[in-house]
Amino acid sequence: QVQLVESGGGLVQAGDSLRLSCAASGRTFSWYATGWFRQAPGKEREFVADISMRGYITNYSDSVKGRFTISRDGAKNTVYLRMNSLKPEDTAVYYCAARTAAVAKTSEYEYDYWGQGTQVTVSS
Repeated sequence: QVQLVESGGGLVQAGDSLRLSCAASGRTFSWYATGWFRQAPGKEREFVADISMRGYITNYSDSVKGRFTISRDGAKNTVYLRMNSLKPEDTAVYYCAARTAAVAKTSEYEYDYWGQGTQVTVSS
């Protein structure tokens, strides 16, 4: 079992940056591929980015490619999502998820563990 806790969300203006953190406890986080998802009000949860167990492979949705960067720090048992050039349409609750596999997936149904989410609000 692994427990995930997201942090770093907040209220920012368009064009600003934020860095979200997903801290794991319970087991070594480097045993899990990890993804970030988000859910805006009235919308389905959607894939944002993922990173393989060892951090060599990353993947991004088209809507964030070039603006967001996912990374992991094994020593800190933490996965990060750096978000630059934020837009109002990035406003959502952001969730971290982990799956017991080497390779991450873009489908939320492939993930075994989820954090509680952190709110990101981008004003225009």
